[in-house]
Amino acid sequence: MIRSAVRGVGSSLPRRIMTNKEFEKLVETSDAWIVQRTGIRQRHIASDDETTASLGEAAARNALENAGLKPDDIDLVVLATSTPNNTFPATAVEIQHRLGIDHGYAFDMQAVCSGFVYAITTADLHIRGGLARRVLVIGSETFSRILDWSDRTTCVLFGDGAGAVVLEATEGRGTIEDRGVLAASLRSDGAQKEKLYVDGGPSTTGTVGHLRMQGREVFKHAVGMITDVIEDVFAKAGITAADIDWFVPHQANKRIIDASAKKLGIAEEKVIITVDLHGNTSAASVPLALAHGVEQGKIRRGDLVLLEAMGGGFTWGAVLVRW
Repeated sequence: MIRSAVRGVGSSLPRRIMTNKEFEKLVETSDAWIVQRTGIRQRHIASDDETTASLGEAAARNALENAGLKPDDIDLVVLATSTPNNTFPATAVEIQHRLGIDHGYAFDMQAVCSGFVYAITTADLHIRGGLARRVLVIGSETFSRILDWSDRTTCVLFGDGAGAVVLEATEGRGTIEDRGVLAASLRSDGAQKEKLYVDGGPSTTGTVGHLRMQGREVFKHAVGMITDVIEDVFAKAGITAADIDWFVPHQANKRIIDASAKKLGIAEEKVIITVDLHGNTSAASVPLALAHGVEQGKIRRGDLVLLEAMGGGFTWGAVLVRW
């Protein structure tokens, strides 16, 4: 059977690093408060010349170099983002052009923080359906553009950045030992919209708007929703938490990550953590953590890697990949 194997991975971060200390001049907060409640110590903030498209392009080029491929080898570009360069066209098309790809197709995927998990699942379906052989899956965000910098409950949480993987069609035997995407589970619940959303849009206010979040409500739902889809993936793949080599969760809050891993029985030393370095980068969170894990020499070929994310909507999902 056809599997979608990871051929390469890359990342890109804005030049500017913003520490927690800087927020003490903006809102009533402290470094100790932010670290204790979130685990975040710093984040990267995009400058005026750094956009979702430029960061996504850089991450894509790094992933292509890591894969030993050229842009012409790519058939499809899927970009997960909630902060596109324009309302339309899709920022994926702009990245496609920036890379010099003049064939194939490209589109954006909007599922907020779950975007990359949704995108890699979608790309897998396009590969297995025969529409594409090699796919660039990118998560790129500039959430600093939609933050209310006077709201201390949200502005300290988010950062900017991009991560990417190259998926390639490969032959498998249909077993858990195959390389590539092995199982996935996606969910959403629109009844939870008001708990995490942006209060603007072309069809409602005609403005971009700002991010709004009911933090306690999100935290309350997060662990249960995350474990739900992960257990579904385990059942589909016929494995348990003990079989996982690495857990790469959405990097929103270290307390949520720790609670989820504990509930699932995943050992602490198997969890990739980057929330302290990047903050919550929404759809870029999981691929940035993947790239970090590979760069650190942790994630290696043959490892069984579990990806997970939850975002506004609510949306949530999990993907199991044999590296």
